[in-house]
Amino acid sequence: MNAEIIAVGSELLLGQITNTNARFVSGHLAEIGINVYYHTVVGDNPDRLEQAIQIAESRADLIIFSGGLGPTKDDLTKETIALHLGTTLEMDELAMDSIEAYFERANRPMTENNRKQALILKGSEVLVNENGMAPGMLYKHEGRVYILLPGPPHEIEPMFQFEAKPKLVRMLNKENVIISHVLRFYGIGEAELEDRLDHILVKQTNPTIAPLASASEVTLRITAKTDTAEEAWKLIDETKKEILDVVGEYLYGYDDDSLTSRAVDLLKEQNKTISAAESLTAGLFQSELASIPGASAVLSGGVIAYNEEIKVSQLDIDAELLKTHGVVSEETAVAMAENVRRKFGTDFGIGLTGVAGPDAHGGQPAGTVWIGISSESGSDAYRLQLSGMRNTNRIRTVKLALHYLIRTLSR
Repeated sequence: MNAEIIAVGSELLLGQITNTNARFVSGHLAEIGINVYYHTVVGDNPDRLEQAIQIAESRADLIIFSGGLGPTKDDLTKETIALHLGTTLEMDELAMDSIEAYFERANRPMTENNRKQALILKGSEVLVNENGMAPGMLYKHEGRVYILLPGPPHEIEPMFQFEAKPKLVRMLNKENVIISHVLRFYGIGEAELEDRLDHILVKQTNPTIAPLASASEVTLRITAKTDTAEEAWKLIDETKKEILDVVGEYLYGYDDDSLTSRAVDLLKEQNKTISAAESLTAGLFQSELASIPGASAVLSGGVIAYNEEIKVSQLDIDAELLKTHGVVSEETAVAMAENVRRKFGTDFGIGLTGVAGPDAHGGQPAGTVWIGISSESGSDAYRLQLSGMRNTNRIRTVKLALHYLIRTLSR
């Protein structure tokens, strides 16, 4: 089965939002052996959408649409597809009941155009929307499959993963089991990772190995297809061992892990707590930890010490140390980490100081960063020389701090 994904929305063409839906859906289709050869983006225009459908039908037998299922006049996806396929729209009563219940709970009047969201292609299989109003649908016509999904990521992602994807798996009628396992790496670039694993990548057949770089990290998706789950996992584990024998030092997690979630999980597993003293990141590190449910079990608090006076008065850092070594220095980062750990009574302390940019500061060029990590067993410091924009440097500092924290916790 070959697929094309058509994203509908003028806001995508105008650059107002990023088409993350195509990336998400493509990744899940690859896991079940469906090829995606084309991504198309078309505005909220029925004539151009009609042209896009005709082109997609000439080269794909699975066409997936995202967006254009809402209540407004420019939401024309299902109307255009119904006209193209020679079918009609009908009311899905369960969806309508859900929409009415939402407005009743919110104590808001429901406008008439919201009824439009409950319309579906006559004869389609409904994909339940647990996170929004408009249901999705799966429609079969003349040997092709058409799947219509909402545009908001928080709606399309669970709908595709838990509603559409299982239907596609059953439709493929494969006896084979397809299992994917993702390895997550940090601290190594995509090019270097592929170069070091070239001898493994060139011989891949089953399992297959798909590298992907995003947000300063690299992932490898290992996908095995066999008759049983046990056989699939055996193939995956054998390939994983080969990979980790070469680049295992950069591995930080698996599947849905992130640097943040992995750091929080390790702290929980070891029953450890952490506090942070932040200068250039101004609370970003603590905010990142707090984004993980249950972070309160490990994150005690911290100090945003953006200028020298606060470093002295709130973190008890010796003013002479700052004068001698400078605010952006190994000594200051370590002192920040040690003092915040002592002040908050935590097992670990993080000290982040640096020059976010664009200008130099204290004789240090933009992008100079020091990360201090303190624990009962001692303190370490890591110097970075980043080259991005101001906020990019701040975000990368947080990610690298999490990376070094994970390494410390994994010793």
